[in-house]
Amino acid sequence: MVSAPSRAAGGFLAHLVLGVLAVLFLVPMLWMVFASVDPEPSLRASPPSGFTLDHFTAIMTPEVVYLPIWNSILTCGGAALITAVCSMLAAYPLSRYNLRFRKPFLYTVLFATGLPLTAIMVPVYGMFVQANLLNSLTATTLFLAASTLPFGIWLTKNFIDGIPLALEEAAWVDGASAWQSIRYLVAPLLAPGLAVVAIFTLVTTWGNFFVPFILLTSPDKMPAAVRVFTFFGQYGSVRYGELAAYSLLYTVPVVVLYMVVSRALGGRFALGGAVKG
Repeated sequence: MVSAPSRAAGGFLAHLVLGVLAVLFLVPMLWMVFASVDPEPSLRASPPSGFTLDHFTAIMTPEVVYLPIWNSILTCGGAALITAVCSMLAAYPLSRYNLRFRKPFLYTVLFATGLPLTAIMVPVYGMFVQANLLNSLTATTLFLAASTLPFGIWLTKNFIDGIPLALEEAAWVDGASAWQSIRYLVAPLLAPGLAVVAIFTLVTTWGNFFVPFILLTSPDKMPAAVRVFTFFGQYGSVRYGELAAYSLLYTVPVVVLYMVVSRALGGRFALGGAVKG
């Protein structure tokens, strides 16, 4: 048995590590807040010497904020929706059927989740050029969805494994087809899990700079993750105030969406008691 002092020491160490991580995340957030309203911003995360909204006024233009954020919503939101739907359709047979190559396929999917995008961007760029898909928001959205699909399939399969098969068997006995059981039974029960997959995809692609920077060339199609690069000038000059203000506005949509979805779906993925005995 573990003694009480050992448990106390373990708890103290865990809280210490969590506290350090919280500080590491909190300092950049404080810098964004302080620098966005500081008349003379710098890299120091110190209280502002004054208060001004000039940095927000300077960036609140269609070219800087509205159009890039709209492009991000189109590409990242589309990728999240495609990934959620395709993950459910691909994970269902992996969870319910004894397929011959299920384990090798799952191991391949697991390997693909750790494959860095930088390792495949050169052939992907060549493929986009040959297929005349360069500078296409639709093609970029499909590629972002494909890059997050392996993890989405792996995660969705675990969610489907938690849905009792007896519920589907009861639906089949009542005359429902396999597709009807998926549409009217599995999909509603899987909605919170699919929301997790969609949010993960949205957050991952929302901050993706490299892919749209390579595959999109027109300034009017650049998402917000690429548009932030324009605040860095030549010879190391940076417009810190505008960068901080833009970063705050850039994070608002994802944070709001996460809070709304987590509040709406909190605690719904609970199937305990769905099957008696």
